[in-house]
Order: sequence, then C-alpha cells, then structure tokens
Amino acid sequence: MQDQLDSILGLRFDNSFVRELPGDPESRNYRRQVHGACYSRVEPTAVADPSLLAWSPEVAALVGLPEQPDEAQRSELAAILAGARLGPGMEPYAACYGGHQFGNWADQLGDGRAITLGEVLGPTGDRWELQLKGAGPTPYSRRGDGRAVLRSSVR
Repeated sequence: MQDQLDSILGLRFDNSFVRELPGDPESRNYRRQVHGACYSRVEPTAVADPSLLAWSPEVAALVGLPEQPDEAQRSELAAILAGARLGPGMEPYAACYGGHQFGNWADQLGDGRAITLGEVLGPTGDRWELQLKGAGPTPYSRRGDGRAVLRSSVR
C-alpha cells in the first residue's frame, strides 16, 4: 500500500501564496473579519466513506497524477479529494479578498466554502492550484455550513 500511497502523494507542491503573502495569525477556524491577511489556514472537514465518482485523465496528466488510477489509488485519491486526508506538502488555506457585489463595495469576501490544498507543480513546471469546493466552513463563510452539492461545485 505504501507504494501506491507514494505515487499518489508524489505531487510536487510549491506553496508560494502562503510563503510570500501575509497570513491570518488566528489559528482557530470561526467566522470573523480578518484584517491584514491574504489567507487563513484551515483544514477541510472530512467526509465519511468518500468515493471517486469521475476522473479526468487530461487534468491528471497536467498535475502528474496517473491518467487511469487503479483501485487502491482511487481510494486514496477519494480520501484526499474529499478532505479526509492531507498529503505531504499540502498547506490548506482559505483566501481572503474584497470586491464589489451588485454594484456596491462588499468589503471582506473570501473563500467561504473553498479550501486550497496547495499549489502543485506539474511535470512541465506549470503551477496549478489544488482546491476543494464545499470542503467546510472558513472564516469567510457567511451563514452556511461550508458544504456544497456537486452541481454547484462543477463548472
């Protein structure tokens, strides 16, 4: 099992966002205004008994994952992509940002139910953000539980 685990978690992470930008000094994950930070460290809320429903060989190749994972790899990938397990090099966070909504300045916005696991360097050196949608609440969540159904997560 360790060989399969190594092949799945063999992704190369280079998390420049959290390395180079200021982070939230508060380590507890609760809804609040965050000042002077570009992100808050949070961990995904695990899903019980996850399963892999779909797989894109093209996207897998971009980040250095197997184009057709075997059954053991599918199980490990499901755990990672469901937020039940973090692999080496992953530094999960929710991003903080501001912006306009409906023509008005909305002040603090942010990843209310999205959690970035890290920045993956693909086989060609391209940088990809590995992010989970509906992975649980973050400091930027509004009133929901941070979860999302599949139809609102796939775009």
